[in-house]
Formats: sequence, C-alpha cells, structure tokens
Amino acid sequence: MNYGAVIKVLGNLLIVEAGLMIPSFLVALNYNQPDKRDFLISILITGIVGFVMSKGFKYKKGIKAKEGLSIVAFGWILASFFGSLPFVLSGSIPSWVDAFFETVSGFTTTGATVVDNVEALPMGILFWRSFTHWIGGMGILVFTIAILPTLGVGGFQIFKVESPGPKPDRIVPRVRDTAKILYTTYVIMTILEIALLLFGGMPLFDSAVNTFGTVGTGGFAIKNASIGAYDSTYIHLIIATFMMLSGINFSLYYLLFKGKWNEVIKDGELRLYLGIILTAVILIALNINKSIYHNIGLSLRDSFFQVSSIITTTGYATTDFDKWPTFSKIILFILMFVGGCAGSTGGGITSIRILVLLKLIKREISKIFHPRAVIPVKVGGKIVPDDTVRSIASFFVLYIIIFTIGTMIISLEGIDFESSAGAVAATLGNIGPGLGLVGPARTYSQFSHWGKLLLSLLMLLGRLELFTIIALLAPSTWNKEILSKNI
Repeated sequence: MNYGAVIKVLGNLLIVEAGLMIPSFLVALNYNQPDKRDFLISILITGIVGFVMSKGFKYKKGIKAKEGLSIVAFGWILASFFGSLPFVLSGSIPSWVDAFFETVSGFTTTGATVVDNVEALPMGILFWRSFTHWIGGMGILVFTIAILPTLGVGGFQIFKVESPGPKPDRIVPRVRDTAKILYTTYVIMTILEIALLLFGGMPLFDSAVNTFGTVGTGGFAIKNASIGAYDSTYIHLIIATFMMLSGINFSLYYLLFKGKWNEVIKDGELRLYLGIILTAVILIALNINKSIYHNIGLSLRDSFFQVSSIITTTGYATTDFDKWPTFSKIILFILMFVGGCAGSTGGGITSIRILVLLKLIKREISKIFHPRAVIPVKVGGKIVPDDTVRSIASFFVLYIIIFTIGTMIISLEGIDFESSAGAVAATLGNIGPGLGLVGPARTYSQFSHWGKLLLSLLMLLGRLELFTIIALLAPSTWNKEILSKNI
C-alpha cells in the first residue's frame, strides 16, 4: 500500500473541502448570520489539517486499485467528518453523531435529515447543507481530479471506484479531461435551472439551494414543506424536469453536444429509464386521481414530480405521498430500488443493471427451450461480457441481502416493518424520505445514535456501490486487485 500517496491525496481533498466552505461563509457574511464565525473556524481547521497531510508525508507516484479504493472510502468519511464542523460549532446540530449523519446524507446526496425545523437554521448552514449535495452529486474525488494535477498516473482508479454504474468509462482518453467535461455539463445544468427558477419568481437564494439539491439529486429542502411550500405548478415542473434530466447518464449530453443524436436515441438504458418514468407516472396519476385528487392535471403534476424525485433518488416532495393509496406507494417503493442511470448523479441499483438483469432472465427462459444455444446478453447491440453480467447479478443479490439485514437491524429500534424497510431502502438507495415514520413529512431524529450510524453506513454503501466499503473491510482481498476489474 502506497500510504504516502493516499495521505497526500486525502490532504488535498481536505484543502479542496476547506475552499468549498468559503461560499457558505460568504453567504453567512452577506446576510450577517451568526454562523459566519463558525464557518471561518471550520475552514481554518479543515485547511490546516489538509495542508499538513498533503505536505508531511513522502510518497511514490502512481495510484493502483487498492490505493484508489482507500482514497475514495476514507475520503468520503473524512470529508463528512470535517464537513460536520459548521453544524456542531454553530449549534445548529450540536450532537456529533447527528451532524455526521446530516453531512453524510448531504455528500451522498441522500437528503435524509435529523432537523425537525429546517426553517430555523441560519442561512449559511442552509446553503452548506444543500451545497454538499452539489459537491457530492458528481463525486468529491471526481471534483478533486478535475481541478488538481497532483493525482497523476492512476487517477482513473479513483474515478472508476467512485463513479456509479457497472462500467465507468472515460469520455475522452485523459480521465482529468473526462472529469472536466462532466463538471462543465453539471455547471451548465445548474446555471440553467437557477435562471429558470428565478424566471418563475423564486428568490435567488432559494433558487440556488434548491438547484443544488436537484442537479445533485440530493433533496435537502430549506422549507419544512419541501418544494410543496412553493405554490407554483411552473416551479414544480421545472424542478421535476431537472431531476429527471439529472438522472440521465451525463456522457449522453456530451454525445448530444457532438451531434451524435442517433446514439443517444438508441441508448437502451435511457429508453428503459424514460419508459419506467412514463409508466409509473400514468399508473400513479390514475390511482391518486380516482381516490384523492379528482383533477387529472394535478394528479399528473404531483405524480410526475414524485416519480422523478424517487427514481432519481432526489427525495424532494410536493405532497405527503405517504398518504397516497397503497398501490401508488408500492410503485414508489419499487422505484427506490431502480434508481437513475449509470454515470448520473442518481443512486439506487441503476437502470443499466436492471436492463442487464431483465435480458439475463430472458436468456435463461430461452435456454429452457434451447439448452445448447449460445445466447449472449446484448445492450445497445454490443455483447455484455460474462464477467460483467456476473458482477451485476452479484451486485443485485448483495444489494437485497444488505437491504434485508439492514431492515432487520433497524427494526430493533422498535418501529414497524414499513418504516424499517422504508428507512433502509431510502438510505441505501440515497433517496432520503421513505415510508411510515420516515415519510416526507417526518425526519430521522427519532432513531438512536447507533441507528443513525448504521443508516450513515448504508448511505455510504449505496453511494460507493457497495463493493468499495465492503472490500475496505476485507483488506485480505486487496492483493487480488479485485477492483482492477469493472464492477
């Protein structure tokens, strides 16, 4: 293990994080909020620790799979620990466990909160909560790769471990250029949504923080009623549309820019993703219109918003969907597992894995009638290698196992099955609000410290695609360089 290189990169990450706290400090300063001093102290502590780590250790150049794994796993934990400083120092969330939970929820773009009255928080803290979504949406380490030249050879190992999906690839030959292209797209989408929300009458501060939660598919709201606090169909539709767009593989936007429209249209994952959204919206709209709304326009609007919010793992809400009919809640619960596309800011199992699994099932059914036939699994006209198919199948099984065990453990908190399953599905899938006691009108404050730490672990597992954290807990597998393969 190249410990010096790991510590150096982690130190650089903390320096970057200290710099990313500056906008929140400026917001607190501009609005003369009481948390401005706390942000200044947090910036100094994080920056000094990062500087010492980046300069105080010798290292060899080159980052292999095991170093990339360690950097990503410890990087997210370190960033969450130091990112919780403003919450603790300001007294907004005085408990370290609660503050760590909130920060992990922010960086992993989960949006699960322990704050019962979010409107009482200072504006600097509100900005930082939402900004953690924007930072974590594309990935903390991908951001570091994009702006720092210190990683050098091996940067792709970090990009590969952190990026969602079974096979993260470079858009262009150099991983640093790939990261810059992704962030350019990310920034353009952010600016565009802010402008559209401003056009709809939303204040600048609200437009910015709600956009951070949208394009980062995070969902931290600055109103107790979430997006439902804005009584505007225009605003609801803009945010719902951008949530849906943020759940699409960002590399497809680069193909659009290059004029390769045909490749985008034929993309199997995109077609499945949009098909699922369309089907879910229609089924839920018909269900809630018959039993609750009696207005097809409002039914379609709220159905579209909540389907976009859940499948992209954003977690915003315009209504308390926990009060919807059971049929609609079952559809939303299923969408918690589906997630967005690979290469997007969304979480969950991802649509590409669902697509491959469906094709695998189809192949196995065909082999019942033609046992000797060689039937490859194809996506987009290309054969998916057998090792990738096995990895996807094992990922799905592992996801269900972790969900089951997590639900059993959380049920020991003394809550009902629906709430336990909803909490685990919402944190493992990086969604935020679940069902029952963790529905959109409630928070996670009722859980014990141990329960919150377990849910924090689930958020990290979900964001880092399960294998990263699990491999870190089993270092004996490092020598096999299992992460050198695409998982």
